[in-house]
Amino acid sequence: MTELTYGDDPEPSDPSPAGRHRETLYVPVRPGPVGCVARMFRTPLGGRTAVGFTTAERLAETLGPDQQWIPLSESALRSLARPLGVTALTVDPQFAAPAVSDGPETGRRLDPQTLGVLRVTGAVALVDALALWIG
Repeated sequence: MTELTYGDDPEPSDPSPAGRHRETLYVPVRPGPVGCVARMFRTPLGGRTAVGFTTAERLAETLGPDQQWIPLSESALRSLARPLGVTALTVDPQFAAPAVSDGPETGRRLDPQTLGVLRVTGAVALVDALALWIG
């Protein structure tokens, strides 16, 4: 049997140096109709992006300790986001906009786009907005 070099073997038996393509990401999720759904966010310029964190601690620091997550590879996360038209991936964002609320006692609302941070999109944002309108 001929011994293959790493360049010839698509799945080498010895682990290769871990790159971002092999790294596990901690992906924020929300409850969905059947299990959980990966949360999509918006960049400061309004583009949609998938988000992953390199550690559970970083995810909790950014999105709070109650944020649910699942471990996914970068390629798996990209595959989940692609059918939604999301091609950007943000790893370890440092800031996230606070949940939509009535704001500080002054009644001011924080605008995530002026803060330069990610903001929640989709059904979660719609539910938050409706809760404010009804509440």
